[in-house]
Amino acid sequence: MDDDDRPKPRGDAASLLGRESLDSYSRGELDVRIAQLEDEIARVRAHRDKASAHMAAADALFRPRQP
Repeated sequence: MDDDDRPKPRGDAASLLGRESLDSYSRGELDVRIAQLEDEIARVRAHRDKASAHMAAADALFRPRQP
């Protein structure tokens, strides 16, 4: 099989961010970065909550009825 045919790994952006040196960033740039990361955290939490609600609805729909 050709390497190009295989699915590409998504990678872990959070791990990459955690290894990046912050030494070259100014205080203002760090403030902007923090705001962007907080926005991303909110986006991920919202997606997680939506997925949890979806799973709970599916569980309720397919749960066996009790006699």
